[in-house]
Amino acid sequence: MPDKPNNFIQFWTELKRRKVVRVIIVYAAAAFVILEAVDIIFPRLEFPDWTVTFVIVLLAIGFPFAIIFSWIFDITPKGIKKTKPIELAKEQKEDYLLSDKISRFENSIAVLPFQDMSPQKDQEYFCDGMTEEIITDLSYINDLLVISRNSAMTFKGTKKKTKEIAREVNVQYVLEGSVRKAGNNLRITAQLIDAITDAHLWAEKYNGTLDDVFDIQEKVSRSIVDALELRLSPEEGKKMSEQPIKNVPAYELYLKANAEIFKFTEEAINRAIRYLRNALDILGDNALLYSGLAFAYFQLVNIGAKHEEYLVKAEAYVKKALTMDPKFPKAHVVLGWIYCLGEPLKSIFHLKKALAVSPDDSNAIAVLAVDYMAVGKISAAVPLSERLIQIDPLDFPPNYVKGALHFYSGQFDKALKAWHRLYEIYPESAYSRFSYALILTYNNQYDEAFSIIDQSAKTDPDSVLTKLGLMLKYGLRDEKEKAFQEMTPDFQKTCQHDYSFSHHLAGIFTLLGEKKEALNWLESAVNCGLFNYPFLNEHDPFLENIRGEKRFIKIDKRVKYEWENFELL
Repeated sequence: MPDKPNNFIQFWTELKRRKVVRVIIVYAAAAFVILEAVDIIFPRLEFPDWTVTFVIVLLAIGFPFAIIFSWIFDITPKGIKKTKPIELAKEQKEDYLLSDKISRFENSIAVLPFQDMSPQKDQEYFCDGMTEEIITDLSYINDLLVISRNSAMTFKGTKKKTKEIAREVNVQYVLEGSVRKAGNNLRITAQLIDAITDAHLWAEKYNGTLDDVFDIQEKVSRSIVDALELRLSPEEGKKMSEQPIKNVPAYELYLKANAEIFKFTEEAINRAIRYLRNALDILGDNALLYSGLAFAYFQLVNIGAKHEEYLVKAEAYVKKALTMDPKFPKAHVVLGWIYCLGEPLKSIFHLKKALAVSPDDSNAIAVLAVDYMAVGKISAAVPLSERLIQIDPLDFPPNYVKGALHFYSGQFDKALKAWHRLYEIYPESAYSRFSYALILTYNNQYDEAFSIIDQSAKTDPDSVLTKLGLMLKYGLRDEKEKAFQEMTPDFQKTCQHDYSFSHHLAGIFTLLGEKKEALNWLESAVNCGLFNYPFLNEHDPFLENIRGEKRFIKIDKRVKYEWENFELL
């Protein structure tokens, strides 16, 4: 195992924190200028030859004193102060980062997946759709915290007791229900439970036909509002009454498509696309269906399918949705996803639009937090991360965002803890595998990182994240030839559109000693919106070897300007 990465992380990081490296560079530059001036001026003034030697000796003697001074002291706007020990510096840095302890919100509810009581047990998609619609309705209420769909779905088929579930997601109330669908006939039951006292606050049965499904959904949601004695504003009541799809056959196709998208396989997502197109044939233009198609194509990109072709389709469909309804939140969320890794400023704009209508959309909150990290506004990402942990505690986004928050703050030990949990929950996810392997290398745990990377190479060899992982491994081992073999035209094209991928390649090529290539990829990352000046300028140890390069300094100035002048929308 090479010693180079270990030295960068342990030695250079501390030198950088104490600004020793900066002092060395400034001192060397100043000494060079002084000697050049002495060489020109002293002979003209007819100074003795020994005076030149005297200046050189003085500069040589001053050099170690400058290093010692910079190690012990720091020049701040408030004067010269003694540099704090690393432990204290870490403690102060962690003061503004999110806490693991999230208090229970007084009015908080988890809507558990409705059980399929149909004769053929073939209505799971319908039950999931009913669950999601009620969650969406309740999420419009500002005075009620609602656990997101993705976290709620983890309890499908669970044998856990209500109190145990409530404790796990930190809520006071739990809604349970079931659906019996036979032909056109429909029976829905629901009951609201206070998980603290185990008291049943409300229960009801609804009988009808499929044509009544939209009315029943709204009745369930409004009954919960009444049972909890919440007061709806006119705007909240209006949102709860809205029905983006009023045609039952088209609605069923939409529910089937939604179920397929969340399987996150190329085959399932393609089935979802067919369902959505069939629904459009029935219904005609519809903002929800177009947003669904856009989301499906984006997810194809997300799982590693063709990048540019599917992104173009996703953007085209989402713009159709916005033509029909400029405020449609799901469309703005998808645009936020599309722009996130290439144009974070555009992403922030659309996510803010979505959250103005749907303030607890967990996908919008997660991506907005990531955007703020990219542009270096960590303090703005913290409350979003805390909110995400409240409403979506068991899903991928909050665990990823928590790790990313620490990563982009330079707290690699804390990021390791968060991304290890992410890997434990989602070991098959390409993103969780790569994130965990990456942060292991930042914590000098190379063997385990390489083991995960090698496993990904066996199970998912064509994934962009697998290739990045392999390149990280080759970079740390100084295996240039193998690294360059991974740089296929398609791989490079994908990475050029993604600030995160470009940034990782910059670090990898720095480790390989390929400074020009490293700076090319760093510039690509910045062109895609990575303006996190503290991270690039100070925190990332893999970039240390290029920080003295003239081109890095030029890029660094641009990043600093963008970071300092970025204003939260």
